Amino acid sequence: MDDETSLWRESGLRLSGFGHYYPRLLLENGSAEDPAGNAVDEAVIGRLDVRSRHVADEEETPAYMAVRAAHSALEQAGVMPDELDLVIVSNWTDRQFVPEWAPHTAHLLGADRALAFDVCGACTGFVHGVQTAAAYFGTHTAWRHALVVSSERFSRRVRPGSKGELIVGDAAGAAVLSRGAEPDAGLWDSLLISDGSGRETVTVHPPNGWIKSSRELVSIAADSHADLAARMLARSGVKMDEIDWVVPHPGTGQLHTAVRERLSIPQERFVTNYEIRANTGSASVPIVLSEMARDGRLKPGDLCYTPTVGSGWYYGGLLFRV
Repeated sequence: MDDETSLWRESGLRLSGFGHYYPRLLLENGSAEDPAGNAVDEAVIGRLDVRSRHVADEEETPAYMAVRAAHSALEQAGVMPDELDLVIVSNWTDRQFVPEWAPHTAHLLGADRALAFDVCGACTGFVHGVQTAAAYFGTHTAWRHALVVSSERFSRRVRPGSKGELIVGDAAGAAVLSRGAEPDAGLWDSLLISDGSGRETVTVHPPNGWIKSSRELVSIAADSHADLAARMLARSGVKMDEIDWVVPHPGTGQLHTAVRERLSIPQERFVTNYEIRANTGSASVPIVLSEMARDGRLKPGDLCYTPTVGSGWYYGGLLFRV
């Protein structure tokens, strides 16, 4: 979806509640633990700057985590599960043929009247989910509330003993999308771009399913972030210094630095929880928004931009006012 103007600014849609869930097991990375890794690790990861990460046990399936994050988001939004019209779950780390995770999640949640389905888009899954939900609202005018949950077990997609194992974690993050935004508030824009020429940038192949990154990942991702920002800011008529919070999918510390420098974003407005939660795939953005909402950083009137990149190659973001 690409257009000359913001897609949703007149839609009256708002992100009305956020929630998150972290698995019970918290692993600490030792302060002296910084394995050298290989040449790709050096280019993509660089210095180990993750202090801790959560790892799900067998009970903590994507649906289990999604339901708990969803309950938290619904409570904040003041919405009951049976009021939901749509449930979308993004997940790439536990891809399977059938059944999908979303119908199971909706059933466990008590949202049996909702249409439920999965999306992927790798680490851009939250953007993909919100954009898809917003599009459904346009054709179902009686719908009031949608739930988008990103639930990932990234720890299962890295080679045991690798440096990559130390920078990924498991989590679920959720957001409720509702009608009823105040004028000039709510969801302003979303944009999701696919570029198949970059399909080898990040891959996961059989038989083990370990993630493999190209050593050019950081430069490709930084270029994608720059292109995304240029397009979305032009569409909305907003300057980067007018945005209160930039909440990106974290990727790696190397990528954080490259994006901040490329787009001249002050560090205090560039928010991730990468150091204490690691890279949690498509859950990365909603878990940070949920933490910010709960600790009071995210306030009514704040303008937020959530850029992401993911295997495919995909890149995309949301622009919304709280």
